[in-house]
Amino acid sequence: MNKIGYVLSGGGARGFAHLGVIKYLEELGIKPHAIAGTSAGAIAGALYAAGKSPEEILQLLKKSNYFGWSNLLWRKNGFFSMHALYELLKTTISGNDFDAVKIKLFVAATDLVKGDPVILSSGKLFEAVIASASIPVVFEPVVMGDLLLVDGGVLNNFPAEPLQKICDVIIGSSVNKLTDNISTKSVLSAKNIIDRCFHMAIASAVHSKKKNCDVFIESPLHDFDMYDVKPADKIFEIGYNTAALCKAELLAAIKKVAKKEA
Repeated sequence: MNKIGYVLSGGGARGFAHLGVIKYLEELGIKPHAIAGTSAGAIAGALYAAGKSPEEILQLLKKSNYFGWSNLLWRKNGFFSMHALYELLKTTISGNDFDAVKIKLFVAATDLVKGDPVILSSGKLFEAVIASASIPVVFEPVVMGDLLLVDGGVLNNFPAEPLQKICDVIIGSSVNKLTDNISTKSVLSAKNIIDRCFHMAIASAVHSKKKNCDVFIESPLHDFDMYDVKPADKIFEIGYNTAALCKAELLAAIKKVAKKEA
């Protein structure tokens, strides 16, 4: 195979760090054969797979302000609208199909009816990405065939599985590092409690999948709000710098692929 795969976790605005990681990987000459992503990772992965550079994606997402609560439109049925994200995908990607992107893409979502994790890799791309990022209660579930889909992070925030059979090397980027180095007061707001509970719920599941990665890059972003796009550039920089700390591991991964190609 001699192929490299990227796994990109969910994490709201912290997903800007994925773009910094990808920028550093590009500078090392690393290009993926396939990308698997959840929520923010699915959005970044889809736009990158469509041919946009990390810097271009950063500016597109900052401009759309998709991750900011102020940009959300309330629907009559009690959910927020995904119109902003749909328009971003529509104006950026040439067609609403997985075949429209240049890199093999896997998108993780959750089937709300059966309670199962779902991996989407064919059919309507925009709906798949929107489903992957549809936070339960906040956004309306997405109907695809007989599936009722919500955010992939509910059951699979680090979808390494589809890459294991098609890639020789897997590089993972996680943006939800759990830390206990926080004050009691900082957790007391409702928003921080939700954020903290999300981290706790997914931490063990994500770390159990580290073994599936040749390189696991975990950016320290616990000081950043999942729904605040203002520090996007700083988050991007942290992702880049965290990837740079893994240079030796990344070069070893490249060498592993090169040996198989020889």
